[in-house]
Amino acid sequence: MAVHIITDSASDLSSNAHPRLTVLPLSVAFGDTVYRDGVDLDNNRFYEMLVESDHLPTTGQVNPFAFSQAIGEVRDADPDAGIVIVTLSSKLSGTNQSACIAALEADGEGAGVYVVDSLNATVGERVLVERALQLADDGRTAAEIASELNRERRRVRLVALLDTLEYLRRGGRVPAATAALGELLSIKPVVAVEDGEVVVRGKARGSKNGRNLLTQEVERAGGIDFTRPLALGYTGLSDHLLQKYIDDSRALWDHDVARDQLEVGTVGATIGTHVGPGAIALAFFAKQ
Repeated sequence: MAVHIITDSASDLSSNAHPRLTVLPLSVAFGDTVYRDGVDLDNNRFYEMLVESDHLPTTGQVNPFAFSQAIGEVRDADPDAGIVIVTLSSKLSGTNQSACIAALEADGEGAGVYVVDSLNATVGERVLVERALQLADDGRTAAEIASELNRERRRVRLVALLDTLEYLRRGGRVPAATAALGELLSIKPVVAVEDGEVVVRGKARGSKNGRNLLTQEVERAGGIDFTRPLALGYTGLSDHLLQKYIDDSRALWDHDVARDQLEVGTVGATIGTHVGPGAIALAFFAKQ
């Protein structure tokens, strides 16, 4: 039985990344103008608008109707297809709840639809979706894939280095005085996703020390499982800082993967809204 994977745009993947994949856009609103993430608004234009705007945009979840439509399109093309939906962390968005509502409605009609809460975001969600695609290509059923993802999601690690506290301040997530002091001292926060929520793992003086903290987080996790997907991401219009990190941290992957095979992509609006430009992120499966 063929298996199709559905995810949301917070995974920073596009539907043309794989023939088994459908990506549904979250919404991004600048004032009264609402865009579909990755459809009406690409990442470059989003960051241009983010820097130019005096106010943070808002993001909206994928609604149940969009998931129901996507499920219907898969079923129309292949009535026997199994479907696995992988969503942005339920602790960060209502998108997972929307998927569960649509899946329950579909199951009432006899469809095998499974929803997996990634408990992650951006490249952390991305690697779990890519793992689902690996399993689908290996011939696993939808039920088997969902079960495997629910086991393996706890091994996914997402760590990120932020360039500024300004966007967290603008979003009300840190006090203005803290952000101002951070800018003055050139403090770079290192954050991670743990149990579906964003947590601060450390604060470094300067970008170099921040990149060292990222490497320490990889070591703390026990290293990278290179039999599973690995992804790196950056926010903003340039990947210069990420390329610098890749060069400085080559000991992490030199023996396992060629530099030009490292998967690098832009972090989109869902997370970029809250961290601003200049951030870099790494997501991987920790070794067992």
